[in-house]
Amino acid sequence: MSKDKNEWGSNMSFILAMIGSAVGLGNIWRYPYVLYSNGGGAFYIPYIVAILLMGIPFLILEYGVGYNFKSSFAKAVKKINSKWEYLGWFLPVAVFMIMIYYSAILGWDGIYMFLSFFKGWGADPNVYFTTTLLQSSDSITGLLHFIPLIAVAMLVGWVIIWFISHRDLEAGLGKVSKVLVPLLFAIMVVIVGFSLTLPGASIGLAELFNPDWSLLGNFEIWMAAFGQIVFSLSLGMSIAFTYASYTKDDADLITNTISIALANSIFENFAALGVFSILGYMSLQSGTAVADLVTQGTGLVFIVYPTVFNVLGQWAYVLGPLFFLTVYLAGLTSILSTIEPLSFSIQNKFGLTRSRTMTILIIVGAAISMIYATAYGGSVLGFVDTFINQIAILLGVIFECIIFAWIFKAEKLIDFLNSRSKTLKLGKWWIVVVKYILPIFVAIVWIGGMYDVVSQGTTDQLIFTVISAAALLIATLVFTILPAKNPDWDKAEERV
Repeated sequence: MSKDKNEWGSNMSFILAMIGSAVGLGNIWRYPYVLYSNGGGAFYIPYIVAILLMGIPFLILEYGVGYNFKSSFAKAVKKINSKWEYLGWFLPVAVFMIMIYYSAILGWDGIYMFLSFFKGWGADPNVYFTTTLLQSSDSITGLLHFIPLIAVAMLVGWVIIWFISHRDLEAGLGKVSKVLVPLLFAIMVVIVGFSLTLPGASIGLAELFNPDWSLLGNFEIWMAAFGQIVFSLSLGMSIAFTYASYTKDDADLITNTISIALANSIFENFAALGVFSILGYMSLQSGTAVADLVTQGTGLVFIVYPTVFNVLGQWAYVLGPLFFLTVYLAGLTSILSTIEPLSFSIQNKFGLTRSRTMTILIIVGAAISMIYATAYGGSVLGFVDTFINQIAILLGVIFECIIFAWIFKAEKLIDFLNSRSKTLKLGKWWIVVVKYILPIFVAIVWIGGMYDVVSQGTTDQLIFTVISAAALLIATLVFTILPAKNPDWDKAEERV
């Protein structure tokens, strides 16, 4: 393994890259809605439980095993037990599918970055986003309506991704992370600070933090909390595993885990303050209840934030471009993190160079992503996102617990991890969590997610869920059965 391409230049580069992959687009457009729709302030109880019970213990497990093998996820799983190689490809392919639909959101953000210089979304950001830009169609025939502007914006993003991915790890992703993460935090402080001064901000905050304690007895709120932590910390996506395999020998993985989880939690909750302050302002101005203004998903970025920029006056022409530029950079980091696991696994098995592997994956990803440049693309994005995050990734978390905690025997990591930890010390409690409590809880959440998709999904959603599942399983099978071209495929360096 060449040091210049597959090792972080510093521990800080590793931490910032992991934070960047977590606090990108997902936290801005997903978490505030999840928080509001699951009991407001009451949601913090299952949220904190999910972080302590699943987020931190599972990240430590992924970091520990990833650091130990210093190889790709697929190669490490095969080394642990060759019968499980299929799973070694299942998760990297699933994460690659996330990368493909993230490129659509990145393309939208690129368009808004340009529009923000002159508030090109007009007086009604909702109408512009839904009708003018996405040209949204409720019919599957919308797949036949191609939108060139979105396609071009997505292709620009793919070219940038190609350029960054062809530099070595530290010079590419490392430098990008060192710039974008502090910048994103700084600009978010300004945006939230201004939002809190808007007339009606207290209305939105009251809606956000008004606890509905009765919901704590509902299974859905706990499922939402665990699902959010899986999503926001990229658990079970083999990203943490891959990044940890690049770390230097003296890394304090436990302290890094706590730092990343804490930074992610602070960011997404801080961003929620700004979102709901803006929604309170919109409610006061329009006379519409906050509950009717809350839109799931990307609407929070592409509708709520443009609305506040419309009332910022001249400051909007500075903060608007900075905000969408920073979100764009955060999106780039998220995408770069989702291509790395599959890329590294392909390099390990088939002996391809990093540059060639990245080029192939980016061409394939760009071609498939064009489905999102259609009038039905927004709906397809929602369907695929639900399948990946509520079904595929959760299933991967369960099997990772089995492979890493049981078959690999996580006990082997405790002394090593503790010897370098300046904060938390692991003990038998950690083994109990990753071997028993965590897989049981995640299995329950997975069953709930499956039930929601089957019982509440539309016919179109079920169709695209089946198509997505078939694509994932077939691609995974192909990578598994293809003969290895690298003579070192059956060998894996261990550090512990």
